[in-house]
Amino acid sequence: MLNPSVVLVTLGIVASIFSVLGMLPGQESDKRPRARDIGLITGTLPVGPLDAITDVPGVLVGQVTLIRADAVRTGVTVVLPHGGNLFVDKVPGAVFVGNAFGKIIGSTQVDELGEIETPIALTSTLNVARVADAIIDYMLQLPGNEQVHSINPLVAETNDSFLNDIRGRYVGRSEVFEAIQHAHGGSIEEGAVGGGTGTVAFGFKGGIGTSSRRAGPYTVGVLVQSNYGGMLQINGAPVGRELTAGGPNSGNGSIIMVVATDAPVDARNLHRMAARTIFGLARTGSSGANGSGDYGIAFSTARMPVRLLSNEEMSPLFLAVIEATEEAIYNSLLKAVTLSGNGHTVEALPIERTVEILRRHGAITQSGSAY
Repeated sequence: MLNPSVVLVTLGIVASIFSVLGMLPGQESDKRPRARDIGLITGTLPVGPLDAITDVPGVLVGQVTLIRADAVRTGVTVVLPHGGNLFVDKVPGAVFVGNAFGKIIGSTQVDELGEIETPIALTSTLNVARVADAIIDYMLQLPGNEQVHSINPLVAETNDSFLNDIRGRYVGRSEVFEAIQHAHGGSIEEGAVGGGTGTVAFGFKGGIGTSSRRAGPYTVGVLVQSNYGGMLQINGAPVGRELTAGGPNSGNGSIIMVVATDAPVDARNLHRMAARTIFGLARTGSSGANGSGDYGIAFSTARMPVRLLSNEEMSPLFLAVIEATEEAIYNSLLKAVTLSGNGHTVEALPIERTVEILRRHGAITQSGSAY
């Protein structure tokens, strides 16, 4: 009989190899700009130091990217509200359903109790159950959880079957464990990485994107996994109308938008914040199609008990969510690279042509742009 510890080590090595391979698009994306690099300023609120969800203190992000042979283009992205035992130290949370064409796991208990008790995972549609099972394994083995008999993993998805052999269900226990164990603060890799490896948005390569805003003394950060359609507009400029995309652009797909904040808000107002992700999504030209599963997930890292913000104090946070969501989506497109897989190729958003369109429509500042 195999030694379980040897098996885990072996699986971890295999996952690490896949992760390293998956860094290739990330390395290429390092050459591509984020929104602010081209002078694209979204909204009016100031951004955090990293312009990322990790500007919210304590929030960690981990990703594993799988790129193998000609048809595997998938992965997993995890967001941890903090680095401790989330079952023991739960955080207030909420899920908003913009369109329920999706395979999210764990949302009903979050709705009922207003708490999130595991890492939040984003992955490919047919991997949801495998990722949820892996998160349960991870949580059960944590010190302090020896007597736990119920775990509510929160896992959401987008469909990456255009570029990925989705029926292969390649994301499993070793990939999820690696993503969680390597989760970190600081800068986050964006574009064709993690759960966004095989995604398509507006007919261009989509993926993972992030942004943040300061709302008075509080920070709001957003991370998205973009995989949806419509007619792309950036800061109001009709970019999609003037560009021809090479991938599917029917409007079907999905997007998951994760909101983090250090503001002291309860589950009810977190639900209201999660709902504002749809406002940011709409600004980018989403068609809100029948087959697009659009979800907002929000949590607060504020330690209770503290005085909760009143309803009247929420408006700046709502605006922060809208602006950060919009910019996170732009970053997911700008940082994504052209990718081939499963017999298809999806082109990255062409930077130079996009900048030219944005300039012509007065949608970017001249400062900061090297294009």
